[in-house]
Amino acid sequence: MFQIKDTLVSEALLEEAFHCDLQKCKGACCVEGEAGAPLEKEEAELLEKHLDEILPFLEEKGKAAIAQQGTAIQTPLDELETPLVDGKECVYTTFDASGQAHCGIEQAHRAGATTVQKPISCHLYPVRVQKYSEFTAVNYHQWAICSPACALGKALKTPVYQFSKNALIRKFGEVWFEELDLIAKNYRK
Repeated sequence: MFQIKDTLVSEALLEEAFHCDLQKCKGACCVEGEAGAPLEKEEAELLEKHLDEILPFLEEKGKAAIAQQGTAIQTPLDELETPLVDGKECVYTTFDASGQAHCGIEQAHRAGATTVQKPISCHLYPVRVQKYSEFTAVNYHQWAICSPACALGKALKTPVYQFSKNALIRKFGEVWFEELDLIAKNYRK
């Protein structure tokens, strides 16, 4: 582990390779799993406030699930996450003609309909962040559905932290990322 300010960063972000291969996985991370995407409190509030801007970009089944469950749900551990459609995909998931999953929030953002971006937990993936009282852990999450991304990352020689650069900057800032990049360059020597 490396310490950067109040974060502890796993070496796996520097050692492991990753680059999403949506042609192969079809965005399975938006559909698979047992729960929705983790949300920060501020993100849940923004989704509620800007729902009318996002709704036109969602599928009917997602809209119906939001009408029933709300824009975010609270877990038994008092954490927030996106609701699911029938226990499957995130309510904000859309599908193109080829069956590839996309984020409706991000589609609305890219179209200029809203300032809200997709949840930071989704943007960071495969990086997972866990806040503790004294520090924040920054880890690499391995998931079998992402094996095509691992293979492509190896072929392209893209370490996890580089693949997640924009998301890490969004979460921790440019200065934090520059320090991580310097650590990575020294680590590889």
